[in-house]
Amino acid sequence: MGTAELLRAAGVGFGDEVVVPSYATAGAAEAVRSTGARPVFADIDPWSLCLDPAAVLRALSERTAAIVPVGLFGYPADLAALQALASPRELAVIEHTEDIEQAPADADAVHRRRQHAAYLDARLTGVITPRVPTGVAHSYHSYVVRVPGNGRPDRDAFARALRARGVRCRVPVQTPVHRTPAYRCELRLPETERAADDCLALPVEEGMSRRELRRMVSLCNGLGGLLPVAA
Repeated sequence: MGTAELLRAAGVGFGDEVVVPSYATAGAAEAVRSTGARPVFADIDPWSLCLDPAAVLRALSERTAAIVPVGLFGYPADLAALQALASPRELAVIEHTEDIEQAPADADAVHRRRQHAAYLDARLTGVITPRVPTGVAHSYHSYVVRVPGNGRPDRDAFARALRARGVRCRVPVQTPVHRTPAYRCELRLPETERAADDCLALPVEEGMSRRELRRMVSLCNGLGGLLPVAA
């Protein structure tokens, strides 16, 4: 069953509100809308890039019927913390899994990506690397870093420079959902907007060689040293 079907099965419908992330594709919000309910956007944790339980708590209202978290880039949503919020209020927690990337089926591929991520974690200095607490099983569908400096202009310049040198980097979320025409609303989500401005996904495909990783580290570290640090 898809997210919309699971929401309907949980009794979600017209007049209800459902908390979703804006830092993702529009998939979760569209699933909510298809039930007749209204998506309510909550902010993200700056490190996991998934829904921040504290922000979700602030977004709850008497009409809230469900929470729809989205795991991003291989980092799982904090389902335990969200369930702890939801249970006393009898809210459904339904994870939206049809987003951004799907988990690789091959365990060897995930292991290789984790090895690549560990190599980058230990050597990258020109960007801010992911922070993953002990016990969190990040599968690194994407290796998402933050580019220091002054937000989107510096991140985009950094990305252009890497691409010009053959590094296949990409901006993981160009526009948060709450800023798109279909959902545009006067809502300030500072961590979401900051992530959209300074996050960049670096390649960590399982087939990459150590030489390719070493070259990417050298390029990132060199470029990062040229960027100003945001005040």
